[in-house]
Amino acid sequence: MTPRGDESAATRPGHTSRRSVLAAMGTLPVLVAAPPAARAAGTPSAAAAEVVVDPFAERQTIRGFGGMNHTAWIDDLTPAQRDTAFGDGEGQMGFSVLRIPVHENRADWSGEVATARRAVEHGATVIASPWNPPSHMVETFVRGDQTDARRLRHDMYGAYAQHLNEFHAFMRDNGVDLHAVSVQNEPDYAHDWTWWTPQEMIRFLRENAGSIGTRIIAPESFQYVKSFSDPILNDPQALANLDILGAHLYGTRYEDFPYPLFEEKGRGKELWMTEVYHPNSSDSADLWPQALEVGEHIHHALVNAEFQAYVWWYIRRSYGPMREDGRISKRGANMVHFSRFVRPGYVRVDATPRPRSGVYVSAYKGGGSEIVIVAVNKGSSPVSQPFTLGDGAASRVWSWVTDADRNLAPQGAAGVSNGSFTGALPARSVTTFVTG
Repeated sequence: MTPRGDESAATRPGHTSRRSVLAAMGTLPVLVAAPPAARAAGTPSAAAAEVVVDPFAERQTIRGFGGMNHTAWIDDLTPAQRDTAFGDGEGQMGFSVLRIPVHENRADWSGEVATARRAVEHGATVIASPWNPPSHMVETFVRGDQTDARRLRHDMYGAYAQHLNEFHAFMRDNGVDLHAVSVQNEPDYAHDWTWWTPQEMIRFLRENAGSIGTRIIAPESFQYVKSFSDPILNDPQALANLDILGAHLYGTRYEDFPYPLFEEKGRGKELWMTEVYHPNSSDSADLWPQALEVGEHIHHALVNAEFQAYVWWYIRRSYGPMREDGRISKRGANMVHFSRFVRPGYVRVDATPRPRSGVYVSAYKGGGSEIVIVAVNKGSSPVSQPFTLGDGAASRVWSWVTDADRNLAPQGAAGVSNGSFTGALPARSVTTFVTG
């Protein structure tokens, strides 16, 4: 039986599940103008080092934030849930990336059309990943103690490229122009789907990927294993047919987020984080302050790893950004602090990333002089946080806050004086500031 994603992972015999990997690795604001009652009673606001934002020190261009829809494993999003996920107004999530599967059976392709088409109507980018080729293209082999491991037959590489091309054409004919298609979902964690070696993926990229009519993502390693992607970066012919280096971050340590070889050899390529849930799939997405782990995780993915996209696993799930009833969860609110305000095409710029212990800050430049700042305060005390904007162009700043009692609550506007303002970051909160 085909596994239903993470639900089966905890019960798969004979190999490590995502959940056990995460367990072993460990779990890696209002404005100053607000009245005093907005602060925790009897708790002074701790001062923090200044955050300096330099709009001229540009880093990566952001392509978007989003999640997965997989109608063969869980029910499709409803029309209202599609609008909640991909709309960018109040009460909506502002997701700008949808990931869908390339089903091995053509009969399942139509199930992905409705949500993908609505996402496109909202301006979202759609990418697709295969778990398995069609069954006639697969052979079994012995891999360690797995006697029924699967791989793509070596004489079927051309047919497999055609399969991916046909899916691209099918979606295009149904109103969805795929931005990119992956060679394989998690080729290095494939006990329940199809294994690939780096050498096999290099061969496919060299000889077959060029015939596919859209951008190519690879290798989508389960844990951002550099030994899988290094050989691709070091092979000029394979790299020539790669457009997006995709990675998953299940249990990946923050210290392993940077990728110097990609910085050296990935010029002209993009770097996307195409799947994760964090910190686990067992707890409710509304558990607080645990949900703040999501805000910190996104911060490190954008600042330390310099990913251009951040894509969750299932959009709607008890542990995901959207609850089963269609409402935005606390984990989802952390994502929305980025996804609704940091839009595709915005550029991350330098900002003091950690002005004090437990506070994480990143900044982004939008159209005109707009600057978006996202600040996560994981500490148990509120923080009075000074900000200085390098260009001094802003005159006002607006903010939204999520904490134990509020989700994306607008806090109004306050003035910016000589490029500086002070924001109050409530205890255990995430706050987005937007200047104008």
